Amino acid sequence: MFLRRLFTPSSRYRPRCSGNRHRPLRCLFVITSMPVGGAETLLVNLMRRMNPDVVCPEVACLKDPGPLGQQIASEFPVHSNLIGGKYDIGVIRRLRRLIIDRNIDAVITVGAGDKMFWGRLAAAVAGVPVIASALHSTGWPDGVGRANRWLTGITDAFIAVADSHGKFLRQFERFPDEKVHVIRNGVDCEKFRHDESAGVWLRSEIGLDETSRLVGIVAALREEKNHCMLVHAAAQLRESHCDLHWVIVGDGPQRPEIESLADQLGVADRIHLLGTRHDTQRIVAGLDLFTLCSLNEASPVSILEALACQVAVVSTDVGSIGETVIEGETGMLVPSEDVDAYAAAIGRLIDDPAMRESMGTAGRKRVLATGSVDSMVTGYQTLITDGYDAVIRPRKATARKPRGLVREVAASR
Repeated sequence: MFLRRLFTPSSRYRPRCSGNRHRPLRCLFVITSMPVGGAETLLVNLMRRMNPDVVCPEVACLKDPGPLGQQIASEFPVHSNLIGGKYDIGVIRRLRRLIIDRNIDAVITVGAGDKMFWGRLAAAVAGVPVIASALHSTGWPDGVGRANRWLTGITDAFIAVADSHGKFLRQFERFPDEKVHVIRNGVDCEKFRHDESAGVWLRSEIGLDETSRLVGIVAALREEKNHCMLVHAAAQLRESHCDLHWVIVGDGPQRPEIESLADQLGVADRIHLLGTRHDTQRIVAGLDLFTLCSLNEASPVSILEALACQVAVVSTDVGSIGETVIEGETGMLVPSEDVDAYAAAIGRLIDDPAMRESMGTAGRKRVLATGSVDSMVTGYQTLITDGYDAVIRPRKATARKPRGLVREVAASR
């Protein structure tokens, strides 16, 4: 009965809203863990740039904090190990207690799946004024699912990361128009920028000759990132591009499969898996070409970072990538899982330095115009503060009106 009432928009219970806006609002981001990945890196950049006089961010990792969680633990409160398993309903009690103890004003879940469900449900039980979900991909393995749609009524906002992603959330996921907010991903264009010395440094770092040409990818080693497509492209280009090497930054469960395939196809000496790194800005700036071969995405931060470094991009045409990688202008797009087209595009661009330079220059201009971290931060802070004010203002107005017998007596005078 309680859950049935909770899923109904009119039954939303928010008892903890104090009406005090003379203090920073506390926002808890709920995520599974924080490996080095696009959404996780985006979250770290967002938190670091938030104005602490407006919003004070914290992180709740349902599982272990991961490398990025450990990295930021000295900067922000990081809570972890809140769930014992997929069906551990005790996570609601633990999250609720955390939310109340930390006096949280807004909860934003990051990504779909369990954290989206448990995070919003616990926030509603705890009476949090603002509840939102930030989504970073379209479809498997991060599909919203039926259980998460049940909680639409208790959710104030669904955050899309690009215009076409917002359209996807409205039309495919069928979230109400008024609840879908587009806040474009953004990167720090002062941190990610062209660096003439990065190429020499990177080649020395991985033990290559300075004349070697480098194609790179930054993505968690998960199935949906489809790194095996990159390995197959490396095999296709091995003979025609003898000096071409491939740099993979990131870690994850697919690493053994990637290594095995590279060995099987005879390109293990061409593929360099660097694992988790905290100097990705210098690695990306040292590449000749950046690539992504994902099966699904929304607006990948890694592509924004590459373009900010003036590095052209070859990517599969999935999600909202086409809003950033403009065919023939900032890079080249290929159909998903089309290895032949993928290898051909990489081969063409790696052989044309002038075209790569032109695309890189255009790419940085585009990121500066549409993908800055400051605009992203403003979007999140405005969503949190406006959402909070939308809850407390009606209360203040109601509180000023006489009620019941008092109202009747006042009206008779």
